[in-house]
Amino acid sequence: MAVRPGLSVERLVRAGAELADEVGFAHVTVSELARRFDVKVASLYSHVRNSHDLKTRIALLALAELADRAADAVAGRAGRDALTAFADAYRTYAVEHPGRYDAARFPLDPETAAASAGPRHARMSRAVLRGYGLTEPAETHAVRLLGSVFHGFVSLETAGGFSHSAPPAEETWTWILDALDALLAAQPSPTRPDTTTTEADTA
Repeated sequence: MAVRPGLSVERLVRAGAELADEVGFAHVTVSELARRFDVKVASLYSHVRNSHDLKTRIALLALAELADRAADAVAGRAGRDALTAFADAYRTYAVEHPGRYDAARFPLDPETAAASAGPRHARMSRAVLRGYGLTEPAETHAVRLLGSVFHGFVSLETAGGFSHSAPPAEETWTWILDALDALLAAQPSPTRPDTTTTEADTA
């Protein structure tokens, strides 16, 4: 069957990303996308192999969009300002594009993951943390901490987990960022030695 004029991989992937935001990433399929374009499913197989291929492409789009947004947010910032901008970029993207945010966590094979924007996210996390002077293994621990806290919070928030209790989520978010900043700033580093004293030191 001839492919409808104007259809392309890029157009289909962007339509799939919009569909994910509307109905949830888990519900994105080639069949549903074909219905959106009012074409036969077979028409789309000239562009995507199957629903897994479509979801992989949406995941790559989401990772790239989120990396671009985070990079713009942290440019020229350091320390607490960079941490806040970085965190806010992820939270805002998740709220505005819940389906795409879920897509960014879609499992990719090692080769695809290595060629994706995923490594950019890790590099940006480490760039933000450089403002705190951390060394290994503390820096890797901190990368994992940030990812866990940000993802945990926005996942609960977008699922409505904070909608029916006080204080408001925004207040908690600010409190969390203050706590993370204080924790990271308190870590010993070569440029900020640990000045904690013990009884043996003062005896």
